[in-house]
Amino acid sequence: MELRHLRYFQAVAEELNVTRAAARLHIAQPPLSRQIRQLEDEIGVPLFDRVGRGLRLTEAGRFLLEQSVQLTGRIEEVVEGTRRIGQGDKRWFGIGFVPSVLYGFLPELIRELRAADAQVEVGLSELITVQQVEALKAGRIDIGFGRITLNDPAISRAVVMAEPLVAALPAAHPASGQPSLSPEALARQPFILYPARPRPSYADHVLGLFRARGLQLRVVQEANELQTALGLVAAGLGITLVPASVQRLHRDDVRYQAIDAPGFTSPVIMSYRAGDCSPFLARAIAWVERQAKLHAAAHDA
Repeated sequence: MELRHLRYFQAVAEELNVTRAAARLHIAQPPLSRQIRQLEDEIGVPLFDRVGRGLRLTEAGRFLLEQSVQLTGRIEEVVEGTRRIGQGDKRWFGIGFVPSVLYGFLPELIRELRAADAQVEVGLSELITVQQVEALKAGRIDIGFGRITLNDPAISRAVVMAEPLVAALPAAHPASGQPSLSPEALARQPFILYPARPRPSYADHVLGLFRARGLQLRVVQEANELQTALGLVAAGLGITLVPASVQRLHRDDVRYQAIDAPGFTSPVIMSYRAGDCSPFLARAIAWVERQAKLHAAAHDA
């Protein structure tokens, strides 16, 4: 499927008439009809019902129209942003992040950077740490915030903070009223592990914390997303471990319990290309370092 197929489909779907759509697209009617048939053949379902001389979208067609309009709209934004950057009107600064850091300092950093320079376009990419390293080396992002350490000579990294982990339990769980839980007690519970893939990831860090104590988790379900894992906890399938900042995501069906064990923390790791001397990157790093010092001072107090 090519982008032009979607544009042809959108024109026909909006006009519900091939002749009018062809005129709008400045192409002949027969080639347009062939393109629509090819698209239906490729997807494997009809997108239109033929009604007399007109057309009517099928359920599948309505779904494709809604989704494709969002997709092509986003592509147009990307193209326009690329044009501005290429013409020197804007510069690009990409941030990669794992979802859990969105509950910490990252939103404030994004606001800070977007307000810092109107000529810099700040872009966001949700990526696990492994993907961030590849994106940094490829130039798709300029700074990343992850949860695990990956050694690569092309990447500089710094631990921003060691964030305590807490256990997420169903609201009705018998242990939800206790002040804290031990790793031994947690290991006896059915466990929801995330992310399931790709690996290595935060999941391996959590497994390693228990292995270091001679404990093995009873994983009953794996999830790819933090929100999915919490939804499964709320459904009573098991428990999981999340960084303490995730408690800001208030849910009535999930309770968070402290863990009574030193070292049950998750680092927030900042990564960027070694030797990158961009002033905007230096500004971002300096801001993060100041926040890290403030966090450490508050924790020590």
